[in-house]
Amino acid sequence: QRFFRHMCMSAKVPAVVKLAKEALAENKCVVIGLQSTGEARTEEAVTKYGVEMEDFVSGPRELLLKLVEENYPLPPKPDTFQQGEEKVTEIQRKRHSAQDVSFKGRVRKVAKMEDVSDDDSGDYSPSESSDHESSESDEEFHMCQICNSEEEKSLLLNCSGCSLRVHPSCLTPPWTGMLTDDWSCYSCKKIEGQEMEHDANVADFSKRYDSAVERKLKILDVIRSLDLPNNPLDDIIDQLGGPDKVAEITGRRGMLIRTSDGKGVIYQARNAKEVSMEMINMHEKQQFMDDKKLIAIISEAGSAGVSLHADRRAKNQRRRVHVTLELPWSADRAIQQFGRTHRSNQTSAPQYRLLFTNLGGEKRFASIVAKRLESLGALTQGDRRAGPSLSAFNYDSTYGKKALTMVYRGIMEQDSFPVVPPRCSDNQASIEEFITEAKVALVSVGIIRDATVCNGKVAGKLSGRIVDADMHDVARFLNRLLGLAPDIQNREGQLDSGIVDIKGKNIELKEPPKTVHVDSLSGASTILFTFTIDRGVTWESAKAMLDGRENDGAGSSNDGFYESKREWMGRRHFTLALEGSTEGIYKIIRPAIGEALREMPLSELKGKYRKVSSIDKVSKGWQDEYDVSSKQCMHGSKCKVGSYCTVGRRLQEFNILGGLILPVWGTIEKALAKQV
Repeated sequence: QRFFRHMCMSAKVPAVVKLAKEALAENKCVVIGLQSTGEARTEEAVTKYGVEMEDFVSGPRELLLKLVEENYPLPPKPDTFQQGEEKVTEIQRKRHSAQDVSFKGRVRKVAKMEDVSDDDSGDYSPSESSDHESSESDEEFHMCQICNSEEEKSLLLNCSGCSLRVHPSCLTPPWTGMLTDDWSCYSCKKIEGQEMEHDANVADFSKRYDSAVERKLKILDVIRSLDLPNNPLDDIIDQLGGPDKVAEITGRRGMLIRTSDGKGVIYQARNAKEVSMEMINMHEKQQFMDDKKLIAIISEAGSAGVSLHADRRAKNQRRRVHVTLELPWSADRAIQQFGRTHRSNQTSAPQYRLLFTNLGGEKRFASIVAKRLESLGALTQGDRRAGPSLSAFNYDSTYGKKALTMVYRGIMEQDSFPVVPPRCSDNQASIEEFITEAKVALVSVGIIRDATVCNGKVAGKLSGRIVDADMHDVARFLNRLLGLAPDIQNREGQLDSGIVDIKGKNIELKEPPKTVHVDSLSGASTILFTFTIDRGVTWESAKAMLDGRENDGAGSSNDGFYESKREWMGRRHFTLALEGSTEGIYKIIRPAIGEALREMPLSELKGKYRKVSSIDKVSKGWQDEYDVSSKQCMHGSKCKVGSYCTVGRRLQEFNILGGLILPVWGTIEKALAKQV
């Protein structure tokens, strides 16, 4: 999440620079608000690379490097040298501690060699003579250490590992092989085999470890080669003229500035010799208010209690353009940031510019703030000077939570979708494709847990669970969206649709208008209009559309009627495909809903449908679907939503209230809440 938040901020840097330069050209000054200064990443980079670097620190790059360096899975490193030393020591211990048995049954110690100096070389050594005699005596009386027999001394085998003396026939099984100088008994051979296997395992582990380290280094090299954006704060200051032009009022103690020759950057403390670190923010603030610096960058940590409005008592009375690069996590703190440039005794009100990318996940940062901003009246449509309304981003509401629960239940196939998902058609195949993609996405960001792939009749289907606490947690849902591909993040509907166009082949007033409420004071009426909408296309109309294209010569060879490859509710569905203005992209006309909002590529069309040449077959199937859809949705008679479901339904009813609305608005909300 932190990585993607850095990326979102960096994507807005060009817009910030552009807005700042435009404001300066209009004789205004600029205040840029953010939350993250990137100080931690900068200090880590300075510790790693030194105070002089080729370019500014890239927060996203350092985050990725740290992630791989600290969390890349490496197998345990085999300590081959220590294992080898232990092996040699063990063999030596066995050989030197081996016992030799004489005919008397007593233990004889192996003779030790003693160093003799040159001066004593001619002297007689009783111990040496004694040992020599003892050795000769023992050689005459060696016996088998298994049968304890002195017979056949010349046939005794001597193990080179443990010095065991034994008859070949006394071993189990008896030894019948060739004899060598380094002959070993069965026990020593087993130990040697284990040691060889151990050495092979150590070599294999070492190879695996080296390969893993090599892969890790390659990944780190790839990350270093990525063209990732620099720290937004340093980048903005650099592009707007450097510290001499920009007043920084933040909590960080050091900063990177470009060198005089422009060939690198250097890390230095923010405060000058004549200003202490504790007073640097007040010094920078005064530089801005004295009109010496026309751009100020503020963070929550450094701007507490600071006033940057166009004070009549200050020299800098230019109008402020307050650009919000990154919203705080709470609405109260957001209002405090807005209040830095909007206070009493100001010559002009500030202009607010709230920047957002088009990523669906980033709306999480606005939704939490919007919930409080609306109630506090900080940004409303009534006060045009305060900036744009955030109500469109306020998903963290009662309706938003209910909508999220319905989406989750639909994706987990616990319930049907009340409306067609974004970029899907009424065809069940497209909805199933959406469900599969949604499950994979939610598993990848940790919302669906204990994911497994099913076997049997539903082989390949993904299953899992969503914990109850996540079912209505809008903040967590939008937060996790940042980890998805932009195409999936932006696959969203609209909470507030504003003006709605009612489309249909035939729209009729079902019954005369009804007066449902009359205001006791003004006498104004609230009138209910009920319309019947027919969205379908008859067989005759569809056939005429295709014939007209063929007669005009405007059609393509792939134009025509298609039949779905898969059955739904016991029957196959028919569509009419006509190539649109873009080559290879086809408009889809269906019996129940007419022309679909989403056009379909030729590859997708042929993947889900097959072209039908039999006009009789198409005519019958088209007419059957047209008739059934007049009273029934595509989910059939057992649809859990019942009559409220409009998915694939040809005939629909719209109730429209006209006249005086506000007195009955509370009743309307209660009725809508019951439907949701």
